[in-house]
This record gives sequence, C-alpha cells and structure tokens, in this order.
Amino acid sequence: MTAVRATPGLAVVTGSSSGIGAAVAIRLAADGWTVIGLDREPATEAGPHLARQIVVDLTDETQVLAAVAGLGNVQALVHAAGFMRTGTLGGLEAADGQAMWAVHVRALTLLANALAPRMGPGGRILAIGSRTSAGAAGKSQYAACKAAVTALIRSWAIELAGQGVTANVIAPAATATPMLTSGARAAVAPVLPPIGRYIEPREIAAYAAFILSADAAAITGQELLICGGASL
Repeated sequence: MTAVRATPGLAVVTGSSSGIGAAVAIRLAADGWTVIGLDREPATEAGPHLARQIVVDLTDETQVLAAVAGLGNVQALVHAAGFMRTGTLGGLEAADGQAMWAVHVRALTLLANALAPRMGPGGRILAIGSRTSAGAAGKSQYAACKAAVTALIRSWAIELAGQGVTANVIAPAATATPMLTSGARAAVAPVLPPIGRYIEPREIAAYAAFILSADAAAITGQELLICGGASL
C-alpha cells in the first residue's frame, strides 16, 4: 500500500494566543499550513501568523461547535489549550477539576468529533499532554485530565487508522510558558529537567510539525515524551 504524502493544508490550533499553542501556530504557518487559532483571548504573539483567529470559550459547547462549523476540510487539529490547578488530597476543589476537564478533555472531544469525519488520508489529530499523565503529587486532577487525553487519543488512533488519519499526544515536562509561574500552581514547584533548563515551546512546536508531516504517517496512538531527561 502506497503511503499518502500529505501536504500542509488547513490546521486548527487551540490555545493559540500564547505559550505552546502560539509556538505551534507560528511554526506551522512557517511550514506552509493555513492556521486557524482558537482561544478565549485574541492572539498577540501568533496573531500575524494566523489566517484567522476565533475568540471562543472552549468550556462552552455551543461556542466550540459554532467556531468550527464552517471551516471546511480541516487537515489537522492541534489541541494545545490548557491550564493547571494544583492541590493535595483533602484540599482538592471539585470546581478546579471540572474546569480543567472542560478544557483539556471535553473541548478536545467536541473538536475531534466535529472535525475528524472531514479528514481524509493524511489527516492529523495531535493533543498536547503532559508527562504527569502517569500521576504526580499535588497535581492529581490535572494528571487525571491528561491521562484521559491520552486514552482518547489512543482510542481514536485505532478508529481512524483505516482512513489514513493519525492521532498522537506530545507530553512535555515543565515548559517555559506563563503557566509555569502561574499563581494557581504556586503550591507545587516545577521540576527542572536533568538537561538543566525547562523545555522551550519552540521545541514542542518543532516536534508537532514533524508529527503533522507526511514523514510521520506511521506514528499513531503514541504518547510522545519531550522531557529533557525528566523521565529517566
């Protein structure tokens, strides 16, 4: 069977206003993709690189579905939007878990459910996960959301393999984004990877660009670490 050589087409990137999402949008645009950004805030850093930006609350199902309803044939979905709330057992806030689930898991489900049927051979679904998906003290609800993302992606990879669409997760260690120093995670300090620095968003974007490329057509259903040695 001859592999389909996908060429850059239309890509939807969530969380495109800053951090990893902005870095991915910038890299994909440079590689020739037509990038549509979804975020609750207007894009600044990635703004000039976007073909279109849609301000949308990813926790609102109606807004999410309306945002992608008229986009046509999307070739790639990159779900990079996310945030972290920390807490230890006995002091967990249910509302924090629900809010993270809505962005990390439910929004991804809504988007993939709407867009995947339109993807032909060479289509790509990519979620930005976290190496904490295996569990992390003080981050249980966040870790649970990221574990759910991996379970979704692996399930979809099986379902979509026959139509030539891949689904993967990139799971970074602590990354140099605004979330790293957010007050919401003040109780749990980020762990510096063995390489002596945090992961850069552009490094994740480069990995994402490869996974979306035709050369990665045989990679699917994987949780791909980029951790600076933190998992060793």
